Amino acid sequence: MRVLVTGAGGRLGRVVLPRLRAEGWEVRATSRRARTDPSVRWAVVDLATGEGVVEAVSGVDAVLHLASSPNRGRQTHRVDVLGTRRLVVAAGQAGVRHLVHVSIVGVDRVPIPYYRHKLAAEQVVAAGTVPWTVLRATQFPEFLDGMLRGASRLGPVLGDPAVLAQPVDPGEVADRLVRRLTAGPLRGVEEYGGPEVLRFDEAARAWTAARRSRRPLLPVRIPGRLGRALRSGGLVTGAAPTGTRTWADHLADTYGGTGAR
Repeated sequence: MRVLVTGAGGRLGRVVLPRLRAEGWEVRATSRRARTDPSVRWAVVDLATGEGVVEAVSGVDAVLHLASSPNRGRQTHRVDVLGTRRLVVAAGQAGVRHLVHVSIVGVDRVPIPYYRHKLAAEQVVAAGTVPWTVLRATQFPEFLDGMLRGASRLGPVLGDPAVLAQPVDPGEVADRLVRRLTAGPLRGVEEYGGPEVLRFDEAARAWTAARRSRRPLLPVRIPGRLGRALRSGGLVTGAAPTGTRTWADHLADTYGGTGAR
């Protein structure tokens, strides 16, 4: 069985490729620049322009669509919406039997411009002729880690204490994607999250403790619809099963014994 993986050089792509090979998939991976890898056939594809899309889907049984261009304005629309449409049309014409699209928990609830593009991409996938599955995942712990770093640039950790997060390990998302790909088209949306829902203040305290830092948390309430959505659980899911790796596991792997400040 042959699978095309878009966005294969990204954080999720790098962990999903070896899992696909281990399960016996013949992998064709896409990148906007030429790459070489003896275990993977790389194809140069630019979803924003359509370059290489038709050739990339030719002869594959399934597509795992990971490619995205977050928070880049018009470029996000070109890649995530128009590029997904090009991919879906080409896959349909090539006779692809299953397209799995990765999205984000909360795209239908949280008023963030990037999420509007992700939701529109989901709708493109659902309207296409290729049997499909959408997997919405919660945020990776690396995203939360980076957000906390940004929030503490001025000293204290700035944030809305009541915002809820549910970090999920990218390796476990990759495992779930491989299972969904193997199971066949769901023709629906599945959500997948980490094992625990955390308030921002809980996550921040654990983060500062792991870094052996004494930086205080300075509460800053996020206003308006966005704040209400984030505090009410717009980024979390009650779906089961969940991942097993916790925020504490990530912190131990990243900061254990380093004393980083």
